[in-house]
Amino acid sequence: MIALIFDMDGVIVDSNPMHRESWVAFNRRYGLETTEEMHQFMYGKRNDQIVRGFYGDGITAEEVGARGRAKERLYREMMAGRTEEMLVPGLRAFLERHRDLPMGVGSNAEPENVAYVLDEAGLRRYFRAVVDGHQVHNPKPHPEVYLRVAELLETEPANCIVFEDSHSGAAAAVAAGMRVIGLCTTYVNLPGAVLTIDNFLSGDLESWLQAQMPSV
Repeated sequence: MIALIFDMDGVIVDSNPMHRESWVAFNRRYGLETTEEMHQFMYGKRNDQIVRGFYGDGITAEEVGARGRAKERLYREMMAGRTEEMLVPGLRAFLERHRDLPMGVGSNAEPENVAYVLDEAGLRRYFRAVVDGHQVHNPKPHPEVYLRVAELLETEPANCIVFEDSHSGAAAAVAAGMRVIGLCTTYVNLPGAVLTIDNFLSGDLESWLQAQMPSV
């Protein structure tokens, strides 16, 4: 049996525009103007990587953590009451159709953000495993996140299909020996993707999945 694994930002919720807004507002607290290059650097990375990338390696690990947590509190405040409208189109119906398959979440995101999205949207019941960026030593593009989800789902990596929107996430899934379906929420094409879709309403997605499950 195949297993389906989902990144969160850009896959479950189309949250990158909100992350952009919150980083702009947060960085201004420190007199830092956020450039497009900085936004591009942010996609698919864990917060400690982003904070160091924005503010340099001179700040302490404690300050890195504090700034990351403060930014994500701001993000959740800005997101309040908007989770449902930010879900990627077709996601809820897709999860319901495939609820009998092993499904998991593998994200570089902060644990509070993952919990907020899954609980606010009522999606946690679909996922047998949830691994966030603080449950692994190595964030994407290292494959550890996805390998841990596969382990919890008791599914071989070769039988896992990963939904991703970022270059680092796609690289992590490929390195884990998994197949990648790329969503166009962040980039038009992801290297290594076996299929590219706009969202979960894509007819190509269902036909491709059915081909992976000939007995269904």
